[in-house]
Amino acid sequence: MAVGPASLPNFNAIPGLRLGTACAGIKKPDHRDLVVMELAAGSSVAGVFTRNAFCAAPVTLCKQHMKAEAPGYLLINTGNANAGTGDQGMQDAIACCEALASNTSASRETVLPFSTGVIGEKLPVEKIQQGIPKALSVLSEEGWEDAAWGIMTTDTRPKGATRILEFQGQQIRISGISKGAGMICPNMATMLAYIATDATVDQSDLQQLLSEAADQSFNRITIDGDTSTNDSCMLIATGQGVKVERDGELWPLFSEAVSELLLELAQAIVRDGEGATKFITVSVEQAINVEEALQTAYAIAHSPLVKTALFASDPNWGRILAVVGRAGIENLDIDGLQIYLDDVCIVDKGGRADSYREELGQAVMDREEIQIRVLLNRGNACEQVWTTDLSHDYVSINADYRT
Repeated sequence: MAVGPASLPNFNAIPGLRLGTACAGIKKPDHRDLVVMELAAGSSVAGVFTRNAFCAAPVTLCKQHMKAEAPGYLLINTGNANAGTGDQGMQDAIACCEALASNTSASRETVLPFSTGVIGEKLPVEKIQQGIPKALSVLSEEGWEDAAWGIMTTDTRPKGATRILEFQGQQIRISGISKGAGMICPNMATMLAYIATDATVDQSDLQQLLSEAADQSFNRITIDGDTSTNDSCMLIATGQGVKVERDGELWPLFSEAVSELLLELAQAIVRDGEGATKFITVSVEQAINVEEALQTAYAIAHSPLVKTALFASDPNWGRILAVVGRAGIENLDIDGLQIYLDDVCIVDKGGRADSYREELGQAVMDREEIQIRVLLNRGNACEQVWTTDLSHDYVSINADYRT
């Protein structure tokens, strides 16, 4: 169950990046669950990661390797998160990196590991070791679609986006994939996301761009308010094309294209949220500052009462009013704010808007895509977050996750 069309784009190949996907049998037989990405020498790599205190072993090791040596490979497995596994988990992550290195004549420190799946279970290292040669044997610049399938867990469909940026007769290619459907409330980036461009970009500029773009995309989505132990988002510039510098005239166009692609990938995760039947935009406008706007928006997006009303297509506007009232806004003037469902005003002057009729609210709630707008009339800050409804299927998916 998901909201909106499910088709993948025709990915633009990124010179300097090859992808290979294999079935390693980590959780299920004949299931694509292992992905290798090979980077051209001289590639720049940026990353943002989960801030969960129980950070998974591969995330810790990935950050260590990024500081030690220029990355040459990414190794991704699904079906097992290798999180909450203590020292054994770190040794297992190292063993997987060593396996890839030994198959490629690379050093262990050039391999960046990523895992996603069940928390607290031992990583099946032997299956990954046996699957690595299979993934390496099919490395291709055209491997994006298989990789999009290969990083999925409870996702119902793969997620990808691609762009070609034209500038003065030159082209810059950008492609990316993401995964995630549940345990989604990023506190850095997303569940797993990999974006690559053939542009030549300094690592420090690339890192700043990713941090800024992730904050306005992956850090603005939530399915259930749970931040994963394994969240990682990587931006790779292979250096095979146009040089892009932060103070150059191409930078605004490039950064906008990357940011738009990250937002598309982030919203694709929401559209495929576990059990989702609706795609919800929560906009808070005229707040005193960004923090106040986000505090209010997330209070609405995380409310089980609001989310279940959305699932039922029930215009129970009192639930939204109540959340705004308890969002923790100091000195809130309830007589001075308005709340809308799309363009239908439901709350004004401290109560139901004079123009509101139940049939107007019902018409909005019957839609697959809905915007909840809150105008606080306190300042100029405006923020948006994206979320889903809360359905019976969400409960079933997570109740049955290990059975």
